[in-house]
Amino acid sequence: MAVNDPLNILFLSSEVAPYAKTGGLADVAGSLPGALKRLGIHVSVGLPLYRSVKEGPFQRQLVFKGLQVPLGGQTLAGNVQAAETEEGVPVYLFEREDFFDRPNLYRTAEGDYYDNLERFAFFSRAALLFARATGMRFDLIHCHDWQTGLIPAHLSTLFRNDPFFSSTATLFTIHNIGYQGLFPREKLPVCGLPPETYHPEGVEYWGAISLLKAGIVYADAVTTVSPTYSREIQTSEYGLGMEGILKNKSAALHGILNGADYSVWDPATDPHLLCNYDPDHLSEKAVNKAALLRETGLEPALLERPVLGLTSRLSHQKGCDLLLPVLDEVARMGVGMVILGEGEEGYERGLREAAERNPGKLSVTIGFDEALAHRLMAGVDVFLVPSLYEPCGLTQMYALKYGTVPVVRATGGLEDSIEDFNSETKTGNGFKFGPYEVKAFLAAIRRATDVYTDPTTWENLMRKGMSADFSWKRSAEKYLDLYQSLVAARRRF
Repeated sequence: MAVNDPLNILFLSSEVAPYAKTGGLADVAGSLPGALKRLGIHVSVGLPLYRSVKEGPFQRQLVFKGLQVPLGGQTLAGNVQAAETEEGVPVYLFEREDFFDRPNLYRTAEGDYYDNLERFAFFSRAALLFARATGMRFDLIHCHDWQTGLIPAHLSTLFRNDPFFSSTATLFTIHNIGYQGLFPREKLPVCGLPPETYHPEGVEYWGAISLLKAGIVYADAVTTVSPTYSREIQTSEYGLGMEGILKNKSAALHGILNGADYSVWDPATDPHLLCNYDPDHLSEKAVNKAALLRETGLEPALLERPVLGLTSRLSHQKGCDLLLPVLDEVARMGVGMVILGEGEEGYERGLREAAERNPGKLSVTIGFDEALAHRLMAGVDVFLVPSLYEPCGLTQMYALKYGTVPVVRATGGLEDSIEDFNSETKTGNGFKFGPYEVKAFLAAIRRATDVYTDPTTWENLMRKGMSADFSWKRSAEKYLDLYQSLVAARRRF
């Protein structure tokens, strides 16, 4: 490869939108490659061939049959199929029916699949063997979350003296440090790693194996999905036991804020809305609000009052312990609320009970409805993100674009993307609170609803949010800079 040739990057992720998705990881792995391609980088993407891909509207073709993949003392065969994104990014789908042709990606209602280590060890090893077998040399492999943590470890051990990979750098991105890929130490042979990697500076983690730790330790560099989160996870409060490892890696740890996909989330073009709008046509947002009130059964009088919204996984991390205690008080304030989400049973039950106590004021939909999520974003006035921790968060970015003012806890990417409103200077694009306390959350809601009563100030807040640029282009440029530095360092090495 000549010095000025475009970089050749391989993205490996356990989920990539629109092929397979359970959360924000898929959005990043689905959007960032296209943004990188627009910067002139050659990008390819790899993920398992799940049932959801087979049943989806994706054109695929077989490109490699019978790939031989060592796994824990045996060799398993797999195939590789190829597809292409709308942006023209090649997508490689790693196929083994008994591992990936299942109803869900990682788990059932009873818990995680018992063989997740085998599944993603196979995927990781297969990706490297496929690249070598087809002669596709990559300047850098960008790995995402614990499911791909073995790839940097393999390149540093099994393939260390393989000339094919001698100039291949690795980058490992932590999307949520709460998911650590922990497995019994007896399964080390399944990982395909030599025994000497099982030690405190290797893959050993409190008597177990951590694939997340493998990615952190062996990658050339590590990124998280916001600058604040990269600092937070080096503390005992947020590091979840990994803080010491990350402090040791701090010189190679970078925080790059995720981007928003405005081709999907833009009220000017959103096909799910009754009426499209933009900063020059804000009155149409009220049309969407009225439609949302009708759809959710809230009182028509709320058209003149603030309506709050939340779409989220219903979990401890997402701030449900703050949300449930404020619902009745918010209703007593004469404020409406629309909630869409699914998750832990206790939170779902608490929300349903609150909706029964507050008919016409509180609407709760349990489940996930993509179209309703868009209509909610356009129809409410205030969007709530009360997370205990939030690596990046995307919904607050979507809310800004839709002229829906965010109320967020000052943590992770929420801290980085929302500027607290100052009533004296009229600066800021949302409302933030610090302590993880019901009192602080409710105070932030009151601040927002008080400002809502001043139409001029509120409209300026809306316009400021809608003009913000959290597109993937800005994030992709930062990744490009990092890629170039890692590749240059690897070539010097």
